[in-house]
Amino acid sequence: MSNSPWWRGAVIYQIYPRSFMDSDGDGVGDLPGIIARLDYVASLGVDAIWVSPFFRSPMADFGYDIADQRDVDPLFGTLADFDALLAKAHALGLKVMIDQVFSHTSNAHAWFVESRTSRDNPRADWYVWADAKPDGTPPNNWLSIFGGPAWTWEPRRRQYYLHNFLASQPDLNFHQPAVQQATLDYVRFWLDRGVDGFRLDSINFCFHDAQLRDNPAKPEALRIGRGFSPDNPYAFQYHWYNNTQPENIGFIERLRSLMDGYGDVAALGEISSEDSLATTAEYTRPGRLHMGYSFELLVDDFSAGYIRETVERLEAAMDGWPCWAISNHDVQRAVTRWGGPDASPDFARQMVGLVCSLRGSVCLYQGEELGLPEADVPFEQLRDPYGITFWPNFKGRDGCRTPMPWTGADDAGFSAGTPWLPIPDTHRQRSVATQEADPHSVLATTRHFLHWRRGQPALIAGAQQFIAAPEPVLAFVRGDAGSRLLAIFNLSASPVAWPLPAHLGGAQATGGHGLMAGSIEAGVVHLPAHAALFATLD
Repeated sequence: MSNSPWWRGAVIYQIYPRSFMDSDGDGVGDLPGIIARLDYVASLGVDAIWVSPFFRSPMADFGYDIADQRDVDPLFGTLADFDALLAKAHALGLKVMIDQVFSHTSNAHAWFVESRTSRDNPRADWYVWADAKPDGTPPNNWLSIFGGPAWTWEPRRRQYYLHNFLASQPDLNFHQPAVQQATLDYVRFWLDRGVDGFRLDSINFCFHDAQLRDNPAKPEALRIGRGFSPDNPYAFQYHWYNNTQPENIGFIERLRSLMDGYGDVAALGEISSEDSLATTAEYTRPGRLHMGYSFELLVDDFSAGYIRETVERLEAAMDGWPCWAISNHDVQRAVTRWGGPDASPDFARQMVGLVCSLRGSVCLYQGEELGLPEADVPFEQLRDPYGITFWPNFKGRDGCRTPMPWTGADDAGFSAGTPWLPIPDTHRQRSVATQEADPHSVLATTRHFLHWRRGQPALIAGAQQFIAAPEPVLAFVRGDAGSRLLAIFNLSASPVAWPLPAHLGGAQATGGHGLMAGSIEAGVVHLPAHAALFATLD
C-alpha cells in the first residue's frame, strides 16, 4: 500500500468556501476560516480536501464564473492566504485539491472582454461565436442547463455566443489551440504552487460540435435522470453535440502529460453526459484522468439493486479508477434525498459507511459527517439563480449550501455577521459542538469508521464483487487473495434476516467500525434497521 498513489482509495472532504467558516464577519466563508478549521477536518480521518472555487469572480454562479484563474477573490482572501492553507493542510497530512473550471469563464474575464469587442481582435475566436440564422434566431437549438437558449446576442460583434450555463458564463472555444495552451498554463501555475490535484468541473463540456448541429429531441418518457427534471427544457434533448466531443480526449491526454511531470498528483473529473458511466470509463483510461465521477449516485433513485447495477455497469466498462459521491454542493443532501424528511441518525451513519466501502475513492461533502438534512430556504432568501428560475418545482442548490453549524448558537459559530444563507434550527441541533460531546453521534461514528477504514487494505484498494441478495440487502466482497472483507448493508428501516450463501459460510463478523452492527448466527445474517456487517473471509 505504501507504493500506491495517495489518491487511490482516498477519502476527499469537499469544502464549499462560502459556507465553511467566516473569519472576518462579512457573512461569507473564506480561506482563513478554512485554515482555522483544518484541525477538525484532519481529525475526521480523511486523506485530502477539495476546495471549491475561490478565484476572482463576480459570483453570479458563486465562483464557478471565474474572472481570473490565477488569483484569489478578495471575498475569500489572498494568494498568501491560499499558500498558508496549503502549508497548514500539508503539515496535517492532508492533500489539497482545488476546483478548475475549463469549459467557460465569467463574462467579466479579460479574455471575454476582449473577445466580444470585434471579430478581428487577438482573442476573437477564444470563445464560441456564431452568426444568427437568416431570421435572426440563434444558430441552433442548444439549451442552457439553467434554462432557455444556450446562445446570447452580442451587438458589438453582431453574433451569438454560446453558454451551456448562465449567460454570464460564456463557453471557451477549445478548438482554438491557444485556449488549450492558456488553460494548461494556469494549471501549471497551481501545480507550481504545490497543490496535489484538481477536481475538474464539467470536464466533458470543453469541446462543442464544430458544425453546430442541432441536438435531437428526446421522447417525453425519457426526460428523466442525470439531475434534470422534466420541467427543465434541457431534459427535452439528447445532448450529443453541445458537449462530450471526441476532440476532448486529446486535450485530456495533454493535461495528463503535464500533470505526470509533477509526480503524485491527481485529476478528478466531474462528468455528466448522455451516458455518464460510459464517458467516465472512457475518460479514465490509462494516460487520461486519474479518477472520474458522475451523478449516478447523486440522483433520487435509491435501492440496493440500483446501487449494485450502477457500480457493476461502471466496473464492467472501465479499467481506470472511479470516485463515488452521494452528496455535493449541486444536489439535495443524501440524508433527505434518500432517507426522507425524517431520516434517522442511523441512516446518516450507514450512508457514510456505504459510500466509503465501494471500490474507488470517495468525496464526502462538508456536513455529511454530521448527518445534515437538506435545509428549507424560503424563496425570498434564495441566492441560487438556478433555483430562482425554476422555483417552486425546483428550489435550486441553496438547501445544500447553507453554512456549517459549528455550534448551536444563532450564528452557528459560522460568522460574527449575518450568514449569506440562513442556518436552520435542524442544523444547529446537529452542530459540531453538540456532536463532539456525544460519543454515539453521527460525527463520532464517522470519525471512528474512517479511522477504522484506514486499516482495511481491502476497502482502500481491493477488488469488488457483488453477492446476490434480495432487497433491501446490499452485499459485496472487497479485496483480493489473502485479504477479503464481506460487507453487508440493510438499507431499510426494519430488521432483516438473510441466509448467508454457502460459499461465504466461513465469514467471521468483525467489529470496530462503529456503525450499527449486524451479526451472523447459524449461517444467517441478522441486520437491525440501517445496520452494516463486515466479516473476514477464509
